[in-house]
Amino acid sequence: MGTDVTVLTLDGPPDLGDRSAERIERLEELWSRFRPSSELCALNDAPGRPVVVSPETFALVAHAIDAWRTTAGRYDPTVLSAVVAAGYDRDFDAVRREGPGASVEATGPSPGCGGIVLDAVVHAVTLPAGVTLDLGGIGKGYAADLVSRELLDRGAAGALVNLGGDLRARGAAPEPHGWVVSVDDPMETGATGLLALRTGAIATSTRLRRAWQRDGRELHHLIDPRTGLPVDSGLASVTVVASEAWRAEILAKAAFITGRDAAAVLAAEPDATGLLVRDDGAVDELPGLARYRP
Repeated sequence: MGTDVTVLTLDGPPDLGDRSAERIERLEELWSRFRPSSELCALNDAPGRPVVVSPETFALVAHAIDAWRTTAGRYDPTVLSAVVAAGYDRDFDAVRREGPGASVEATGPSPGCGGIVLDAVVHAVTLPAGVTLDLGGIGKGYAADLVSRELLDRGAAGALVNLGGDLRARGAAPEPHGWVVSVDDPMETGATGLLALRTGAIATSTRLRRAWQRDGRELHHLIDPRTGLPVDSGLASVTVVASEAWRAEILAKAAFITGRDAAAVLAAEPDATGLLVRDDGAVDELPGLARYRP
């Protein structure tokens, strides 16, 4: 998943850390677009043909399609060709080392999820011709949801799983405030502060962490599905607090792409709140975030 992972537990058997690492590695094997043997690559390489996948992959694709619908296409997992065209076509460390490259051309609007067929009986997914999926962001969130639940099933009293900023808390939490975490601070001004979470999820989308240059132009991995180009929304980052990590992740992306009206996108979600960091460094806290301040 191209990121650091932190797993914290309250109580439970001593092997929970090792078992969590094995589980996350297994999910990476299923969902990585950089591993030719992954189920995601099998899907992307089989246009028009049903591919039977694991229950985890089927559920993740179903969540991605649902997110596409509920965000009116602002979150769109079918932007893979645009991500590759922008230069993110290999592991990000290699992209960052490569430096400036060829100019980038817009791929146009992404195809969307309307033509994807799901067969829940056999866990088969059929992608139409011309549709490929990038499940990196939502995959990290969903992995945090899965692993945190399994930690409680295996005896932990409480758990916090953080996959590169997609964070999920379940069960008991430390006293007095719960799990206290630092909010992603893309401008490094300290203005974003801390959040305290007992249960639920936090996710951040930012254009500054996975950024590179092509032909002297600053680019990043957050693609506007309407144009096929890295989005320029006036925002540096969006952090969302929600009930599940996969939902927090897709809401953060949808709000980031929306830009000026990002607060309205999150206000429509009854259990979500967060904060916006604008390109000029200004921080906008949304209603409801104060209850998560320690």
